[in-house]
Amino acid sequence: MTAVTSKSANWVLSNFLFVLFLGFVAVIYIANSRYAERNIREIQQLQLELKDLQREYNALNTEVMQKSRRSEIAKKVEPMGLKPSNIAPKKIVVEE
Repeated sequence: MTAVTSKSANWVLSNFLFVLFLGFVAVIYIANSRYAERNIREIQQLQLELKDLQREYNALNTEVMQKSRRSEIAKKVEPMGLKPSNIAPKKIVVEE
């Protein structure tokens, strides 16, 4: 049993640089996978935030469109004594 252990120990010591290289590659692999997982989580979080912001934009846009209708504006300015004109605007033509 000691001869087998001695052989494997000698092999590891004779190939120490290779074993060290394999350890380094393993560390890089683990670090890269964690970095990728963190990026995926961040992307998913940003996608959810983007969806929320799009919903908010659509709601605000709809509200602005509703409030800028002629009938809505007329309701708001009526207490000030302003009324919408029913007369069509006249075109002024200046001849030179």
